[in-house]
Amino acid sequence: MKRSPNRLTRFAVCIDNGDYPASLEPRKLYEVLPDAPAQPRGQLRVIDESGEDYLYSARYFRLVTLPPALNRMLRSRKARRARASSLGLRPAAVRSA
Repeated sequence: MKRSPNRLTRFAVCIDNGDYPASLEPRKLYEVLPDAPAQPRGQLRVIDESGEDYLYSARYFRLVTLPPALNRMLRSRKARRARASSLGLRPAAVRSA
């Protein structure tokens, strides 16, 4: 079955960063990527603080359902960052006065 381009992205809130304090922040929202083989093993594929996706124990997260408008907004923001990254663009540095 072909996936709709407007499908809702899944998100989860980190409830415990356990052994990963540099990679996960409690109470922060993370994007969850589909990974069918990981689910039966109790794992989620999450885009963490490094900006890369990794497998983590599902016990560190709670899946959340976002309102459709917020989901679209977060998804479009992610797409803009991905395009900027692929073009080699980075946010401008902020200098203190």
